[in-house]
Amino acid sequence: MMNDDKTGIFDVTLVKNKLIADMLKEVSEALQERGYNPINQIVGYIISGDPGYISNYKNARSKITEYDRTEITATVLKDYLKKLKWEH
Repeated sequence: MMNDDKTGIFDVTLVKNKLIADMLKEVSEALQERGYNPINQIVGYIISGDPGYISNYKNARSKITEYDRTEITATVLKDYLKKLKWEH
């Protein structure tokens, strides 16, 4: 008989990073569909805090404003630095 009473370790940070990455992908795709450069628009939003940089198309603006801009920046930077370590 298996013992299913053990508590698993759950890292909330990993879940939040995944949610932010998924959101950025959705927002990026929506911006691209509307003819915008997603990188320019997202960077403009992160730097200025002005949600007007993000289109309302496919609820992209409401999706990105659900997260703190600092959290978004930290997630992107962590992912970038992680990839640099893998390549070297």
